[in-house]
Amino acid sequence: MASTTTSPATTTTTAVTDDTVDAPVVTSSTVPVAPDGPPIPDGDVLAQLLIPKIDLDWFVVQGIGKSELQNGPGHFVETPMPGQLGNAAIAGHRTTHGAPFGDLDELAPGDLITVIMASGAGTFTYSVTSTIIVEPSEYVKVIPTVDPSIATLTLATCHPEYTSRQRLVVQALLVPELSDQVMAPPSNTAPTETSPDDTLPADDTLPADDTLPADDTLPADDVTTTAAAPTTVATTDTAAADDLAQVDDGFSGGWFDDTAAIVPTLVWGLALLAVAVGAYYVGKASNRLYVSFIVGCIPFLIVLYFFFENVNRLLPPGL
Repeated sequence: MASTTTSPATTTTTAVTDDTVDAPVVTSSTVPVAPDGPPIPDGDVLAQLLIPKIDLDWFVVQGIGKSELQNGPGHFVETPMPGQLGNAAIAGHRTTHGAPFGDLDELAPGDLITVIMASGAGTFTYSVTSTIIVEPSEYVKVIPTVDPSIATLTLATCHPEYTSRQRLVVQALLVPELSDQVMAPPSNTAPTETSPDDTLPADDTLPADDTLPADDTLPADDVTTTAAAPTTVATTDTAAADDLAQVDDGFSGGWFDDTAAIVPTLVWGLALLAVAVGAYYVGKASNRLYVSFIVGCIPFLIVLYFFFENVNRLLPPGL
């Protein structure tokens, strides 16, 4: 039966010029289903992400909360795993916490993105197809799976630099020849392929009840024809879209949002001052300035580290 699919919601779409993506598209009817294992805890390493064009080499963790993205790019748990059919999505900081996605805007159609799964599921290479800029609320248009019969990858970060007003989104398509065996997502995480509204005719196209023949007068073939959906339309997973509409991608927030860090910041700030003053008076008492550095250097650096760790919690995530 012929299948009609809807295209991803984008404002800019650029055709891929890399010859490696001209191979036949892998469809859900030709791939095995991934084994259904226990969920990966948030913060655990999921994969290694490599982008040669921008010299990117980072480990990807599970989850996109503030604490997860402090350790590196994070995988949207609502999306399939890389190497599975559907759209796998990963978010990362652009200016802080090592700025893993600092040069994401330099990617162009045809650039390759490689994901090596920590589980041993395989190595998967994607080719960039487009780069778009969306509002934070528009994640529901670009993150959920649109076509569950192909494997795609989406990378997201803040835009412009040093702000979190918008999101820079890079979209890519799997290159079968450069990848290991692609899997279909387990049944409990598989993206929704059809929507009843898209497969059933509108109510006003049905004849009135008094014009329909009685059930016992319909031939078997007619019953079969009526039961079959006229067209299959691949649509965005509504449940995933609802989840993403409420998700905190780790980029949102402003100054002093983490109020629990205020007291520790003050305490470590006072400790830092105490170390500096104490070292000064030790050097003064010995009439040798270098004694202050010898006594205070290591304690000062240790306290300074914890002070800035807590100050960082008070800064906007998109800074």
